[in-house]
Amino acid sequence: MKDIIWKLLRQHISKGQLIGFAIANLIGLTIVLLAVQFYRDVRPVFNDEESFIRKDYLIITRTVTGAGALMGSSSEFSDEDISDLEAQPWCRQVGRFLNSDYAIDARLGVGSGHAMHTQFFFESIPDEFIDIDPSEWGFSPTRPVVPIIISRDYLSLYNFGFATTQGMPRISEGQAEMIPLEFTLSGNGVRDNMPGHIVGFSNRLNTVIVPQEFMEWANRRYGTGATMQPSRLIVEVNSPGDVKIEQYMDEHHYEVAGDKMSSSKANYFLTVISGIVIAVGILISLLSFFVLMLSIYLLLQKNTQKIQDLLLLGYSPDQVSQHYIKLVVGLNAAVLVLAIVLMLVGRMAYMDMIQAFGVGTSSVWVAILVGFIIMAAITAGNVIAIRRKVASLWLHEK
Repeated sequence: MKDIIWKLLRQHISKGQLIGFAIANLIGLTIVLLAVQFYRDVRPVFNDEESFIRKDYLIITRTVTGAGALMGSSSEFSDEDISDLEAQPWCRQVGRFLNSDYAIDARLGVGSGHAMHTQFFFESIPDEFIDIDPSEWGFSPTRPVVPIIISRDYLSLYNFGFATTQGMPRISEGQAEMIPLEFTLSGNGVRDNMPGHIVGFSNRLNTVIVPQEFMEWANRRYGTGATMQPSRLIVEVNSPGDVKIEQYMDEHHYEVAGDKMSSSKANYFLTVISGIVIAVGILISLLSFFVLMLSIYLLLQKNTQKIQDLLLLGYSPDQVSQHYIKLVVGLNAAVLVLAIVLMLVGRMAYMDMIQAFGVGTSSVWVAILVGFIIMAAITAGNVIAIRRKVASLWLHEK
């Protein structure tokens, strides 16, 4: 009996309209899935730090000019400067670099076999801005050991610059962390020797970092006691490629360390372009949704008399509408499967180029989940519209 009902209802189905909907929806959904997956695959190329929600930081200083240096212009940031930075819409938080206010002498090695001896410096920032999570981070005056984090660039300079020209051995990060250090801290009439060791290497911070509590303690013990304004700031931003950031830096004569702004701009434009492509794909999918709805409405209109006859014979609106619902669900499921296949094929075409940058592959499950969500929303809209249309014919007949 069900087959007879379906044969009766499908007489006016236009295969051309259904094929047109399927193709349009397939194109739109494939664009969305490819855009989402491409964004996830390419994003690590622009990111130095891997995290689920990546934070972006800028290290800024005042621009030093020849005339300003000769005239003794201040390079420090005032409290008003920092407050103005914190008030910007693109700024999440600002951290201050605290400099050592005492003399530091560093020796590499132990006992009388010191391999290197040099004057040194320390800086510190709040712990939330540090990009590694060392287990030995922190300081206690009762256990005077100085943990330090150094820039990974420093180790590269030693290995490929100093060590190569001086005939010294190159060292890995693991070996560097095992090398004993000894610091002599002096000032304010006090002189102490303290052991130290490297606990990690930073990609974000191009300096030598010690714990904030150690720096505050050491400045009180060995320093002059004068209030020191920071000459460098680290700023956490929510959209590092925003042109408003660069405009602000230029207007206030601030400099951003390294090429962070350039890579952030590329990251920002990647986000914008991916958003535009996704929006276009969603628009095409929505248009295909309305094409299908128009086709279904025309089909129901042509079958109005047959549907009303079936309802008069005792069939419920749900029994009549389920045939059209099965058609829509089957069509949308086929479109989703084909879109996922096309997305995977397209991804294979560009993955070799992306992997040449030395980044790993991202999971495809997020893009597939996006596809399921879009098709579930479209299918739910189709089902609701079909049921309402059939129900309206039943009410009209009654």
